[in-house]
Amino acid sequence: MQHKKKADKSRERTTTGIIAVTRSGIGFFAHAEYDEDVRIEHEHLNAAFNGDTVEMLVLPKAPGDRRRSGKVVRVVERAQRQFVGEIAREGNTWLLTADNPRVYKPFVLEDVPKDTPAGHKALVKMHEWANPEVAPRAHIVEVLGKSGEHETEMQAILLERGFRSGFPRDVEAEAQALLAERIVREEELSWREDMRDTLTCTIDPFDAKDFDDALSLRTLDNGNYEVGIHIADVTHYVRPGTALEREAQKRGTSVYLVDRTIPMLPEVLSNDLCSLNPNEDKRAFSAIFEIDDNARVHAHRFAKTLIRSDKRFTYQEAQDTLDGSTAEGSDAVPGKTPWTNAIRTLWELSQTLKQERITNGAIEFETQEVQFELDEHGKPLKAYVKERLDTMKMIEEWMLLANRTVAAHLAAQVKSSDPSASMFVYRVHDLPNTEKLEELGVFLRALGHDHLNKDPQQIASKDIARLMRDIKGTPEEAVVQVATLHSMAKAVYSDKNIGHFSLGFSHYTHFTSPIRRYPDMMVHRLLHAHLNGSPIPKDELHSYRALAI
Repeated sequence: MQHKKKADKSRERTTTGIIAVTRSGIGFFAHAEYDEDVRIEHEHLNAAFNGDTVEMLVLPKAPGDRRRSGKVVRVVERAQRQFVGEIAREGNTWLLTADNPRVYKPFVLEDVPKDTPAGHKALVKMHEWANPEVAPRAHIVEVLGKSGEHETEMQAILLERGFRSGFPRDVEAEAQALLAERIVREEELSWREDMRDTLTCTIDPFDAKDFDDALSLRTLDNGNYEVGIHIADVTHYVRPGTALEREAQKRGTSVYLVDRTIPMLPEVLSNDLCSLNPNEDKRAFSAIFEIDDNARVHAHRFAKTLIRSDKRFTYQEAQDTLDGSTAEGSDAVPGKTPWTNAIRTLWELSQTLKQERITNGAIEFETQEVQFELDEHGKPLKAYVKERLDTMKMIEEWMLLANRTVAAHLAAQVKSSDPSASMFVYRVHDLPNTEKLEELGVFLRALGHDHLNKDPQQIASKDIARLMRDIKGTPEEAVVQVATLHSMAKAVYSDKNIGHFSLGFSHYTHFTSPIRRYPDMMVHRLLHAHLNGSPIPKDELHSYRALAI
């Protein structure tokens, strides 16, 4: 009976999934039923490229074989149809070799314009290809420029990964039309909270072009502080069903390269209407806290607001103000608190909030960020470690407070079955894998650290947080941080809340950057639906749930 059961399990059968192809042209197919990936030899790829969804014939495992083998029966769906590479000419045949080394066959180019130069890079679109005995064919979509030149290579990197710096015409047209909404009409103030008289500022990198968050501060009659965390009200402009919405959802996020940013939204929005520029009335979605001298939150509220930033600080300018190197008389706003007092108060409160996080088990990874100085042609001149200023840490702390408070608030509404908040988008960070923690523990003990010398299932974020504190300033600090990061799970978006392990939060989300992250736009809509008592349509909620998974 046992022999018959084994024979049945090893019969040839087909299954569908995604194939991975190495640069050597060998394929691997992961399947939950098998302990190891199924191997596909080059001659059995049957016109499949890396990432394609394929129907796979899994063959019986022969005696002595380490892993099963298989054959691609057919390509069900292409992962990619456009490729970037270098154009070459062999006799009368034009070829393009893809930059991606996993694309194991060159493309034969059809209908090549007469003036097309060899040695240039191009974006091509692949034609239907099912016969592996003939080369895949493609046509040129766009010639990018000479290979090796900076701008050509940067465009090649972007296009290969599906990013375009420009926006479709209908998206740009919708964005331009929104300029008519720049002026806030009087009737809008019947439901927007007017906070233009509250001392408000933005603090960003010196080269920032969009300012999507601002802080405000005022002292209440009872001696407590009111701290406002104001986020650009992007969803006032970008509405469901529009071309702007579809493009933002498609891009998902802004992309930051060493010499440029590929924005999620057109410049009219990201750098103008939704940017909290100084001395301009701006629409915001705000998390407002009543907080005492010990950074205890006594109350909070969320509101659509109208704000007016009094000053645009760079991080360094705010640091100079915090350090007292800015003259008191020159940094005051007429009728408002001098900036030195305001920045110092925000800093001191943020440090108390940080200490509370650390006490609750938050892990502080003090990794170094490398920046590059470029010449006018984009050529790197030097690399240097970016200084972590206190004002950067201050902004991070206030953003963390807003994000976790929004998440906890909406989670309570979902739990109470409020129809306007029947789902939510969390930013979650799972517990580390126990096997990886065991390996990390062995590595640490070899370096003389016994912080994780316990059952991996009993290791909490506080244990890793203590490790990070104890190695600070030691010669092995950098290598231990890297090894620890590699043992951690990746943070992801989900409609199911499991908490955020490394931050030590039971609830967390992304609320603070809707200019550059589509999930934040989803969070804004879900929060506003709850506050406004206007349920989001079921089909829209369904799409959010699908996007969050």
